[in-house]
Amino acid sequence: MTTWSNSDVLMASKPAGMPTGHASVYPETKKPHGISLGGFRIATLKLPILKAEPIEEMTKQLGIAPPEMIFGDNHVTIEHEKTGWGIGFNAFDALNLVDKTGQSMLQVAYSKEWQQSREKTHEGIKEVVKPFDWSYSTDYKGTLSPNARPFEETEKPIPIELLKRPDPILFFDEVVLYEDELADNGIAMLSCKIRVMPGRLLLLSRFFMRLDNVLIRLRDTRVYVDFESREVIREYQAKECEYEKVRQVLANTRDDIPALMRDPNRLSEILPVVEKRAERVVLEG
Repeated sequence: MTTWSNSDVLMASKPAGMPTGHASVYPETKKPHGISLGGFRIATLKLPILKAEPIEEMTKQLGIAPPEMIFGDNHVTIEHEKTGWGIGFNAFDALNLVDKTGQSMLQVAYSKEWQQSREKTHEGIKEVVKPFDWSYSTDYKGTLSPNARPFEETEKPIPIELLKRPDPILFFDEVVLYEDELADNGIAMLSCKIRVMPGRLLLLSRFFMRLDNVLIRLRDTRVYVDFESREVIREYQAKECEYEKVRQVLANTRDDIPALMRDPNRLSEILPVVEKRAERVVLEG
């Protein structure tokens, strides 16, 4: 058994919805991994990067060029079996929340060249490749199942002390939904981690963006489920700071600064919070 630090607990690190934006046939030999516990069914699926045809279809439906590495079939789902309530995380729904107007586009020296390269890559469907937030920033908090009871605002936090208990980890997985190197100017990545203990689970969906010499951004969604009370708490927290300010803070340490600038766990301890909210729902027995 493992004792969890505060950082580990919040990160859901190691000791639901199906993608709605495109049709894709899962290979019969690749089944979701998962576990059923406390009346909940938890499942994850990890498949290779999408191929050309589904990428083209996704581009048409999204109206923007997808990231370099798009895992459009990957997903993480949590479902309450009795009520059918569920929440899931997939790439299409996350990308569908990216700004498609270009109004929030971050400016860098290579942005014009980057956009032109995107248009060339998708030359056959260039009419749908318009200016957009090419950092792929999203405030995606998951996709609720149809007719699911909605969350309500709450001031009740996720119970960190319970998560710090040395309970056995019955199930753990990490699923990448998309990643892009931002034309060698940094990185944008959306991923999910989930761990299941005998009495509860914690999921972390994290968007991490580092635009070199411009900005560092984290947007975290945590979903906590108590199996006994059937209480679900969802916390969303956004952090960001100018790149140079973060670099200056790290300069006061003896650590490897370039390595730290690529470590979202460490950066999370430095970046200021710019938005935070919590919601909860209690499901029927």
